[in-house]
Amino acid sequence: MTYPMQPADPATLGFRMEQIEALIAFIDKQIDDGYYPGCQIALARHGKLALVRSFGNAITDPAPREANDSTLWLLYSNTKVICAAALWVLAERGALRFADKISDHVPDFRRNGKRDVTLLQLMTHQSGFPNAVVPKEAWDDHEKLKKVVCDFTLEWTPGSKVHYHGLSAHWTAGVVIEAVTGQDFRDFIRENVIEPIGLGNDLFMGVSRPSELARISDMHVPPPAGGAAQKDAEANTLEWRRAGVPGGGAYGTARGMVALYQMMLAGGTLGGARIVSPRTLQYAIRNWTGDRVDEYMGMPMHRGIGPHVRGDTETIRGLGSFASPRTFGHGGVGTSYCWADPDSGVSFAYITNNRIPDPWHTRRLDLVANFVHAAIL
Repeated sequence: MTYPMQPADPATLGFRMEQIEALIAFIDKQIDDGYYPGCQIALARHGKLALVRSFGNAITDPAPREANDSTLWLLYSNTKVICAAALWVLAERGALRFADKISDHVPDFRRNGKRDVTLLQLMTHQSGFPNAVVPKEAWDDHEKLKKVVCDFTLEWTPGSKVHYHGLSAHWTAGVVIEAVTGQDFRDFIRENVIEPIGLGNDLFMGVSRPSELARISDMHVPPPAGGAAQKDAEANTLEWRRAGVPGGGAYGTARGMVALYQMMLAGGTLGGARIVSPRTLQYAIRNWTGDRVDEYMGMPMHRGIGPHVRGDTETIRGLGSFASPRTFGHGGVGTSYCWADPDSGVSFAYITNNRIPDPWHTRRLDLVANFVHAAIL
């Protein structure tokens, strides 16, 4: 499948090259200092690919393997935007509304007091079960998955709080997609979001073919006492890679993510193909939660249906202090952020392979994003 964006010189697209070079030097130093083994960035503007750059190693042992531009990276919660796009498609087709109750489509979901939870509450992290867990044995057994999701119990009244649902909301979204379409959610997302816009070689909702598994960068975590990063015990398993966990288990390239965001900036089209309309995107990518504090993040997150929006608050996670208030995007736990700026037509992706906790993670995301924002002319 041919990548849908043509390359162009970043200076010609209106980027200050000294800022881009400063960003590259910043990432090189973090890799040299041992913060993460490898990284990939991509930058696009007005439907053109300005930059793709890979750094360090995708694999560290038993033999190191350098990252390259086709390396696939675990996207963690960047996955949520890909999953949300499938719901945008279904809403535009009239298969569902975000005002619908989840139990309208999955009747057993009404168990344990969840009858009135809406899709909008679900996708904006207001549904009341942020800590619900789907066990490993249900990742591939989707009948069991449906039962587990329907058995989720509420921790607080839906709509009364904004509290980030790390995986539970999007497992629920996967069950809704399957109920509405009759397809495995992974297949529906691939066939209706990823492939139509030419990203079939760059984004994957679950990876199982040997040729694609061979492209994956190992995920790492820092040991509790510091020192060299160690492989993540779960995220590098074949079971995890195959599962396509809809809230955090997709794989992709940085160029794939900047292209996905260019589709949103272009009102739903990429490479001449349209998957949704501008009005659908206007509905989805807006601030549905105001300046209410996300109790998990400890700050307002201005949640949309998929991405969140920068807004005017003093700080915002991942999108950069310098960002235009209309900038939107999402990140992946301890590793990455991808975003787009409607005012400039710029999209950017930054993905690493070591899951580093805060406060270091949040600080570096702000610095990385601000290098890019300051490069935009």
